[in-house]
Amino acid sequence: MTLPDRLPAVYMRGGTSKGLMFRREHLPPDRVAWDALLLRAMGSPDPHGRQLDGMGGGLSSLSKVCVVGPSTRPDADVEYTFAQVMIGEPRVEYGANCGNMSAAVGPFAYGEGLARPAPNARGEVTLRLFNTNTGRVIASTFRVAGGRAVEGGELAIPGVAGTGSPIRLDFLDPGGAITGSLLPTGRVVDRLPADGLAETEVSMVDAGNACVFVAAATLGLAGTERPAELESDKALLQRLLALRERASLAMGIAADLTQARARVTSPSIGIVAPPAAWTTLAGERLPAAAADLQVRMISSNQPHRALPLTAALAVAVAARIEGTLVNRAAPAAAEPLRIGMPSGVLTVAAEVERRDGGWHAPRASFYRTARRLFEGYVRL
Repeated sequence: MTLPDRLPAVYMRGGTSKGLMFRREHLPPDRVAWDALLLRAMGSPDPHGRQLDGMGGGLSSLSKVCVVGPSTRPDADVEYTFAQVMIGEPRVEYGANCGNMSAAVGPFAYGEGLARPAPNARGEVTLRLFNTNTGRVIASTFRVAGGRAVEGGELAIPGVAGTGSPIRLDFLDPGGAITGSLLPTGRVVDRLPADGLAETEVSMVDAGNACVFVAAATLGLAGTERPAELESDKALLQRLLALRERASLAMGIAADLTQARARVTSPSIGIVAPPAAWTTLAGERLPAAAADLQVRMISSNQPHRALPLTAALAVAVAARIEGTLVNRAAPAAAEPLRIGMPSGVLTVAAEVERRDGGWHAPRASFYRTARRLFEGYVRL
């Protein structure tokens, strides 16, 4: 296809991710045409893995796009589609949502005039965001002034320098976002085969995004490893990715291993461990008492430098389900849950209850910050 010369866009940070924000009206009506545009805008595919010829940053957390428009649904003010742009191959995935970039959607939509509810007495608005990837509604609450979202504030989040204005994200009924079931196999623990390796005990939970969790001790790990340590252990990564692929089959996400390998955004795989002292990527030494458990996530086949928010949501929900590996790592965790991860501590609140003979998650919430970094045109 012939690409346009340029497209109106906004470049934003949402939580610990960055990406391009497009208004839906500025992209072709035919979704098939989106991939070539997004790949070109982000600088993919890049065999060098750096995306120097585009807006991407060579990491999965820096190669993201949100397409936002008004909604005709009675339960939503705006709707958006999240796109994960692959770095080294010419492919765009739409199979999951990104919690961090979801934090940017409300402020973007409000600033663009796509939805303008009246502020409450505290100067806050709440926008109901319908995510087309998962079919779920997220309530985004943030401060506004002068027709824009307020960006300055006192909230610090791990992995981001400085502070910003808090954005509260309430994921409503997040269970089954990918598979249709909070516990896709109906069990809190399963045993999965991995090619050439012994069966491995895992917990598979789908809340916000589908995730498969494995105990750090099972892998001979402490659970406090840095991303670079995980990345350098090729045998470990091979085992984790093999487990992720088998979990994809067990959860009904992929029909065969070929599909499982191709769909890298879901499920994510997480390594969980009980509380332990650790050193953050910023060099800060934190005691075991600073968190309720340790989690290291492999997202889009890369060790994550922080924690994908949809994965953090799944961790918080899994921690409240008796018997999961996450629950075993943090059996007495208070509410909200404090998750130790490479960049520090992430706090997530989750409501989980037993109902009709099964587990249900009515809501999960956390706070992020976001900022407009650039607005204008992206050249194609």
